[in-house]
Amino acid sequence: MKKLLFIAIAFVAFTGFSQSKYEQGMEKAFDLWKNNQPWEAANLFERIAQAEPDNWLPPFYVAQINVIYSFTEKDEDKLTAQLKKAQDFLNDAKAISKDNAEILVVQAQLYTAWVVFDGAKYGMTMSPKINQLYQEAYKLEPENPRAAFGKVEWELGTARWFGQDTKPFCEDLKKAVALFDTYEPKGQYYPQGGGEYAQQSLAQNCKEE
Repeated sequence: MKKLLFIAIAFVAFTGFSQSKYEQGMEKAFDLWKNNQPWEAANLFERIAQAEPDNWLPPFYVAQINVIYSFTEKDEDKLTAQLKKAQDFLNDAKAISKDNAEILVVQAQLYTAWVVFDGAKYGMTMSPKINQLYQEAYKLEPENPRAAFGKVEWELGTARWFGQDTKPFCEDLKKAVALFDTYEPKGQYYPQGGGEYAQQSLAQNCKEE
């Protein structure tokens, strides 16, 4: 028993020593986010981005947090500041990782945040961009659940806006939701989220008769 305990302690110690500062920082940032401290997480991701100038993930997560928490922001000045910061960090991520479906999806979400805030003002100009971004992301990586789901959800929402039947989109929506269970991230700390929201969207938009 003592020998097993020593091995376990040694393994934990070895794991701790072998973990890089980058990994420690990313783990802490995700922990902050999970514990409802998104802005603290964003600040930490920003510091990691400064220390890791060739890594697209830290600036990506700075952008993603700023975009996600813009959908409920009602103050235009705060919204503008958040989305400007998100765009700046998305630009950094794009410069590091070109033709990246995950980045294209968050760019589409950023434009969607503007449409949600003021559809009359931004709908006509942003909608074609959003559609194009989802098409590009899906073409790059059709098995990526965020690309597949974003594309079909946007198409379904557009159909509903124009008073069209949304049922034809439900099969594709089901397939996109299923991808969240089978998709394997391409690397450490790569995006994995969105599955819970996708399930809610499926339940809301495609109720069984």
